[in-house]
Amino acid sequence: MREPSSVGVESTGVVSSPPQALLERLKDYGQEDVFALWDELSHEERDFLVKDIESLDISRIDRIIRCSLRSQGLPAAAIEPVPESSVSKLEERSQEERERWWKKGLKAISDGKLAVLLLSGGQGTRLGSSDPKGCFNIGLPSGKSLFQLQAERILCVQRLAAQATNESSASSVQIHWYIMTSPFTDEATRKFFESHKFFGLEAEQVTFFRQGTIPCVSKDGRFIMETPYRVAKAPDGNGGVYSALKSTKLLEDMASKGIKYIDCYGVDNALVRVADPSFLGYFIDKGVASAAKVVRKAYPQEKVGVFVQRGKGGPLTVVEYSELDPSLASTVNQATGRLRFCWSNVCLHMFTLDFLNQVANGLEKDSIYHLAEKKIPSIHGYTMGLKLEQFIFDAFPYAPTTALFEVLREEEFAPVKNANGSNYDTPDSAKLLVLRLHTRWVVAAGGFLTHSVPLYATGVEVSPLCSYVGENLEPICRGRTFHAPCEITF
Repeated sequence: MREPSSVGVESTGVVSSPPQALLERLKDYGQEDVFALWDELSHEERDFLVKDIESLDISRIDRIIRCSLRSQGLPAAAIEPVPESSVSKLEERSQEERERWWKKGLKAISDGKLAVLLLSGGQGTRLGSSDPKGCFNIGLPSGKSLFQLQAERILCVQRLAAQATNESSASSVQIHWYIMTSPFTDEATRKFFESHKFFGLEAEQVTFFRQGTIPCVSKDGRFIMETPYRVAKAPDGNGGVYSALKSTKLLEDMASKGIKYIDCYGVDNALVRVADPSFLGYFIDKGVASAAKVVRKAYPQEKVGVFVQRGKGGPLTVVEYSELDPSLASTVNQATGRLRFCWSNVCLHMFTLDFLNQVANGLEKDSIYHLAEKKIPSIHGYTMGLKLEQFIFDAFPYAPTTALFEVLREEEFAPVKNANGSNYDTPDSAKLLVLRLHTRWVVAAGGFLTHSVPLYATGVEVSPLCSYVGENLEPICRGRTFHAPCEITF
């Protein structure tokens, strides 16, 4: 329990000197320098600094800093390619399997066993916006934001699950949506949902929670001061979702709702199949603790992390592209003709609730964060320091069993990371991927297109409220002509 700042208070109630108990506590962890400029601060700034320090769980942060610094440079087990038996490949799936997984997933959704977990802490800074990235409109004919596209896919799956299980109405099936924000996006995200009436979802089926922040430190582990009265802090990475779910008791909330499976994804994918019944059915069929959708790496130097096996018979985990030796990245499996390390991580994961509890406890116990050397705003201007982060894929080494599920990138992966004008992963490139996929759906359903610009640069958009993966479009499309670009709705 943190000590109240009862020492060093003038009769006016303003802190006049650092609270002795707090100062002694900081000395125990070598962080007393945060008070170095105390004498130069105004009364209000002193009060702010004391409250800033008291808000920190210093013993936990000290443990994280020590464990993370100590882990640097330690030898890691050699990496091996993912065993072929761990991957469900597209060409190996039978129609019977596909149908079975789809039905099994819809049944589990109808039974209320699936929740969706969205990682949405990032701002659209690289897109030229300070808004939460999910608010971004990539330029589709509908003008819908990423948040709206994802909400409407949830609505569509709810309807499909109700129909498949003969529920009287789609409203009888509800998928709970847990949305992780950050201190920088939380308020704006909540207001965006409220102003759009939760995009047709019930307000009570959406839960917002914030990821944590952690102090930025120097190479010797000392806190960096952003100002003389504020410690520099940064979000703790998308892997902060595990500690945030634990600290907010949302894992208990999931259990109380009867949730057993969690579909987890990042906000910046315009083609994400939220609450995918096929992936869920496969996951349940395999009986594993964790699973991930993967796409085949396009070329050896592609800047994506890949799944590997850590040591012979070890757990599956993800190695970032920068950590993979170029010679290994280029090696080809002579038997398959594929790159030996070919299964790209695209942040589309499925976990059991039991496993999420295990991960949250394991990561907290081990307290090892990734260290990223960055320019940190400080009282000395921008200075080089360390940000401490965890990543969503840090969960996989804790999994007793992990299965990988291959998908086509042109059907399920349209990242929105860089501003238009960049070479890849832009709103324009994501928009075209959506339009091209939906155009194929419409043509397959018997529709026709006219267009005033080359078809490769345009297409039609199918509302998620109409179709999830191209199903049920014939009554809308057969024999009809659509002028691209446009949105097709009911």
